[in-house]
Amino acid sequence: MEKADIGLIGLAVMGENLVMNMESRGFCVAVYNRSAEKVVRFLEGRAKGRNIVGAANLQELVDSLKKPRKMMMMVKAGQPVDELIDALIPLLDEGDILIDGGNSHFADTIRRTKYVEEKGLLYIGTGVSGGEEGALRGPSIMPGGSQAAWEHIKPIFQAIAARVEDGTPCCDWIGSDGAGHFVKMVHNGIEYGDMQLICEAYHLMKDALGLSAFDMHEVFREWNEGELNSYLIEITGEILAYKDVDGLPLVDQILDTAGQKGTGKWTSVAALDEGVPLTLISEAVYARYLSAMKDERVAASKVLPGPDVALGRDKEVAVSGAAFCSDKKAFIEDIRKALYASKIISYAQGYALMQAAAKTHGWDLNYGEIALLWRGGCIIRSAFLGRIKDAFDRDSGLRNLLLDPFFQSKMEEAQASWRKVVATAVMHGVPAPAFAAALSYYDGYRSERLPANLLQAQRDYFGAHTYERIDRPRGELFHTDWTGHGGSTAATTYNA
Repeated sequence: MEKADIGLIGLAVMGENLVMNMESRGFCVAVYNRSAEKVVRFLEGRAKGRNIVGAANLQELVDSLKKPRKMMMMVKAGQPVDELIDALIPLLDEGDILIDGGNSHFADTIRRTKYVEEKGLLYIGTGVSGGEEGALRGPSIMPGGSQAAWEHIKPIFQAIAARVEDGTPCCDWIGSDGAGHFVKMVHNGIEYGDMQLICEAYHLMKDALGLSAFDMHEVFREWNEGELNSYLIEITGEILAYKDVDGLPLVDQILDTAGQKGTGKWTSVAALDEGVPLTLISEAVYARYLSAMKDERVAASKVLPGPDVALGRDKEVAVSGAAFCSDKKAFIEDIRKALYASKIISYAQGYALMQAAAKTHGWDLNYGEIALLWRGGCIIRSAFLGRIKDAFDRDSGLRNLLLDPFFQSKMEEAQASWRKVVATAVMHGVPAPAFAAALSYYDGYRSERLPANLLQAQRDYFGAHTYERIDRPRGELFHTDWTGHGGSTAATTYNA
């Protein structure tokens, strides 16, 4: 009997589709699921007649694989992965490869890589992005872990990955231990930010301009033909055009409470650990939390005052159904520019986090190549990512995307519109936390002097935390007895 090229454990939606993808690229795949019935249904259904073999247990799965054995786990993140690793280790030989293709936390992958390598095996923790369709037709794949494993898994992963226009696969080696899952985590955080920004643009057009979902479908369709071209803009336009059974927009019937799986929160926590101001993505996470407080929001809406939302009521912009007047068109263009500028901030913050983590964990990340990995297959795929690749081609040591000449010029072009959109949202009571956080970060980053001098004086006043002076060398610390009876003893640590 022919040995399989790779084994896959976990036949949920992503697992099944990855198997079908692998088989369609010429690989023989062995499959196992804890529920045996699922294996039978798969083999008698989608997998019937294909080069896919089933296994009744883990030993049978291991015995069906070519050496070095390659075993991909598509199971729920957390303890199930650890339990499966422990069950597989006694069945495998030195040099065999375990692959975690789920959304595992990067710290778990760091730990697991060390543990598995100590057992004489190799380990890969890989991010897989693109959802159900991407898994089937070509996802973005971000592998990291045991470098020696890459040559064995590379032909399979690069064959099943999405490809950009020149045929380059959206899959390459990211780095050691948890690097692959960290980059996937940042990808998901940026995804949170992109989705929130799009939702805020929608909210402004809906509540401030009075546009219908069908009107906004046309707006997003036009945006997708320009510099905002992306998967998320594209599907937003399609969602807004989708009709319910009564012919009205389905989106208007969906309850406004958002779910999440936790990867956005992980990104924010990692940013806090690294000391990176990931403000936009964190606001996107908080916006989902706030949306879940539906009952509280409904009650608050009846008692908390606010401004009149529709701009037309203040005659700043004429509201005339689907007929866009000139002022309305101008404000829609302002929103587009604000969306693009804020998107730049989201990526600038995400890349700053990757740079900080790479320094902490000793990862040698190729930032331009990471942008290319996201050009196809994944949820945040967009034409915009090519600009990031260009930026790091110009300067591989670029400290912040905002310092690249292209992105500087885009900030200059968008700045007036961006400020107008944020101010308008505030004045008319339309929450726009991601737009506002992005603009505040931009203004903070470009400020030569921030009010942290006063903050540090406050810390020194109540806690003797010391401060530095602008007229003395960095690193020289001072403490003032602000009240005259505080003494001269200062704290021993000062971090800035």
